[in-house]
Amino acid sequence: MLRTPAPFRIEDLALLGNTRTAALVRPDGAINWACMPDFDSPAVFASMLGGDEHGFWRIGPAVYDGSPPPAADRRQYLGDTMVLRSEFDTDTGTFAVIDFMPAPDVTDNAEPQIIRIVECVSGVVRVASVIRPRTDYGATLPTIQRFNHGTPRLSATTYPHAYWLDGPSHIVNREGVCRADIALHAHQSIAFSLTWKPSNRPAPIPPDAFAELDATVEHWEQWARGGTYRGPYREAVVRSSLTIKAMCHPGGGVIAAPTTSLPEQIGGERQWDYRFVWLRDSALAIAALIRLGQLEEARRWRQWLVNTVTPERLQPIYRINGDTDLDEEVLDHLPGYEQSQPVRIGNGAVGQLQLDVFGELADTLLLAEDVGLPPSPQVDALLLALIAQVELRWREPDEGIWEIRGEARHFTHSKVMCWIAVDRTLRMLERRTTTDPTVLVRLAALREEIHHDVCTHGVDERGVFTQYYAGQALDASLLLIPQAGFLPADDKRVIATIEAIQHELTEHGLVLRYATHEAPGANVDGLAGHEGAFLACSFWLTEGLAAIGRHAEARELFDRLLALRSDLGLLAEEYAPLARRQLGNYPQVFSHWAMTDAAVRLRPAEDGVQGQQGLLPVPPSLPTPVPRLAPVPVVFTGAAAHRPHPRVRPAPGIR
Repeated sequence: MLRTPAPFRIEDLALLGNTRTAALVRPDGAINWACMPDFDSPAVFASMLGGDEHGFWRIGPAVYDGSPPPAADRRQYLGDTMVLRSEFDTDTGTFAVIDFMPAPDVTDNAEPQIIRIVECVSGVVRVASVIRPRTDYGATLPTIQRFNHGTPRLSATTYPHAYWLDGPSHIVNREGVCRADIALHAHQSIAFSLTWKPSNRPAPIPPDAFAELDATVEHWEQWARGGTYRGPYREAVVRSSLTIKAMCHPGGGVIAAPTTSLPEQIGGERQWDYRFVWLRDSALAIAALIRLGQLEEARRWRQWLVNTVTPERLQPIYRINGDTDLDEEVLDHLPGYEQSQPVRIGNGAVGQLQLDVFGELADTLLLAEDVGLPPSPQVDALLLALIAQVELRWREPDEGIWEIRGEARHFTHSKVMCWIAVDRTLRMLERRTTTDPTVLVRLAALREEIHHDVCTHGVDERGVFTQYYAGQALDASLLLIPQAGFLPADDKRVIATIEAIQHELTEHGLVLRYATHEAPGANVDGLAGHEGAFLACSFWLTEGLAAIGRHAEARELFDRLLALRSDLGLLAEEYAPLARRQLGNYPQVFSHWAMTDAAVRLRPAEDGVQGQQGLLPVPPSLPTPVPRLAPVPVVFTGAAAHRPHPRVRPAPGIR
């Protein structure tokens, strides 16, 4: 009988990724979430949202007495990479498990793999590999077959998916649990790999795990060296940029998070599927990477937009391949993370009107051109079509940045972002010698009209911007008003709004998106229950405080937020101050781009330099390249400290 997984917190999970898909690893060495071949494919390991019976793959110390598997004693990413090293100390020796997904194939034709290398650092150790594949999000027992034509391998098949396990021979029981026990001596290593392949295609060639490790380490370190950020908190900024990069598909789309249904309130109903491309989130993530000197993702994203988006039928969310079918379903067979139900796949917000999206798209497209991407007639045509929709629809109520499931309203942030859409489009068109002057006049008038409308209807009697027109509630998205350049930071309404949010929309100093209440029907979002503090909004407050000259408070809050990251530098969507734990899908691109933005904005404030105006700081061109630094050295602790290099080599007769 299988044991119930040891309790784990969301922030205990480590991310593996290859920019096409991702997996999460518990501290005990169990992969409890993996979707292959794509981010939004059905999970083959789904115990993150249930129990062992819903699929997992653990490599760790062999346990025979029924006790829970022990957690790793140490773990870290190797330098500036997505390669995870976890070390386990046992009574007889120490070993490491090196987990990674091979470097992405930019042709988008690679067979996704998870590779796990076990290295005995000292002594003699007994290691167990226990794998229980369960396809269709843990609902289906696949057909499992063993092969031993020269080297042992195993396949688990449920049409149209096949998963091929290479490595030491596994014994399979009647419940479909596969187990291998291995003894290793000091400096011996052995590799396992799990490869996805269509079930109607021939078996894949087993990978050269050690060559793949070398290539993957070099891939990520080379990418990180391309960044230009050299300011304070560089380690945190680089780790966040790597996390964002891991969500950037080679085809150009950027997903919001690699998970579904991690709760925003334990035991509540706020569980959503984030494995898709939100136009807003992707634009903001790409803008953050641009500011860190990474441009290739912007090129791909811009082309993805041109190929995917039809402004007259704009959706706020798309699949990674551009498909529009995101019908929301409930998976009743999964009990949910800590019994938080329902577990959802798909996302019902796909049919919403979210007017702010027009602003984020226009802003990032302008930024991309500002830093050197060449003007494109296709992009110009897209922008003109988008702005035509703004002209038609900006006066409509919408569901807003938080995609509420309650009544549509005239959200102030949405109107501000419509202003941004017009402003950024106008700026870009002014550069084109072929632009019809009457178009510029019309857009300038529209920009002024929207600005006047917001300042007339979106401010209360205190001079504070409100969540929606004629309302009294606050909304953290209004912290972005000075960053957007809608009003200067020294405007009394801006200062009043920042201070009101700081004092009235925080819990234990961390910012809520908006007020929520336990009483049914009491929330603007149409949902029951409360949620945690929103990490991105808390980073926005640091920027707001710095913008109005309160630099010490901004720095104090920023330092506190950095301390909330996991031991691996990862952030979920929210944080529960009383429970002291992260909440929501994980890791969350929205949180990570907000963190890097705050670091960039706080840097000039520290140096006494006036910060740039605009939602997205717009440099006139890329910074002069700084001489590339050597890769950040990998530091090993304990018995592994003698290792001069992160790569491992197999001992004779073990590989």
